[in-house]
Amino acid sequence: MTANLFLLITIGVLTACGVYLLLERVVSKMLLGILLLSNAVNLLILTMGGPDGQPPILGSAETAHEDTADPLAQAMILTAIVITMGLGAFILALAYRAYMLTTTEDVINDPEDTHIATRREREDPEQ
Repeated sequence: MTANLFLLITIGVLTACGVYLLLERVVSKMLLGILLLSNAVNLLILTMGGPDGQPPILGSAETAHEDTADPLAQAMILTAIVITMGLGAFILALAYRAYMLTTTEDVINDPEDTHIATRREREDPEQ
């Protein structure tokens, strides 16, 4: 099996950009990072699904299936696209609600979480 080098480089670039954007503290950049990562995974599944071939449904008379395409990869990608759209809509709703409450899009550290983390460090200095 041979893989398309251009697709593999594209997958690497999309993954790197997606991780970089996911590490930002702005919700819209996080959403773009999730979308880029999901597209990279979809391309990876498509690449690993095998080479191009004939349609997977040939009819009842055809028995040779050596040169047919694998329909599982395509079905998984369609499912992943729908899940990513739902996740994107959910994150957009959360971002809109957070913007209406705080008038900013930045994700800040919760003061209570910071207090608990520093308290744990004071109690257990060995760990």
